[in-house]
Amino acid sequence: MVPKNMICLWYDGTALDAAETFPDSAVGTVLRAPGDYPAGKLGDVLTVEFTVIGIPCLGLNGGPAFKHNEAFSFQVATDDKPKPTACGTR
Repeated sequence: MVPKNMICLWYDGTALDAAETFPDSAVGTVLRAPGDYPAGKLGDVLTVEFTVIGIPCLGLNGGPAFKHNEAFSFQVATDDKPKPTACGTR
């Protein structure tokens, strides 16, 4: 079954790094800027599709307007770690 929803996490230029850091994650499509634009340049990562334990996510490099906070996170409980891993924080 193909999921019909996707969690979108806002980053300030670090979406790809974050997607590669989560345990049990897989990076999918990385959309890069096709040319220079007011806030960036050709090749900058704009969005990153990734999954964390099968949950589809989109990392959006939207800039500094919104910071990660406790208003949204999802936690992944594991058998081999004493604390859950919070998605969206590093």
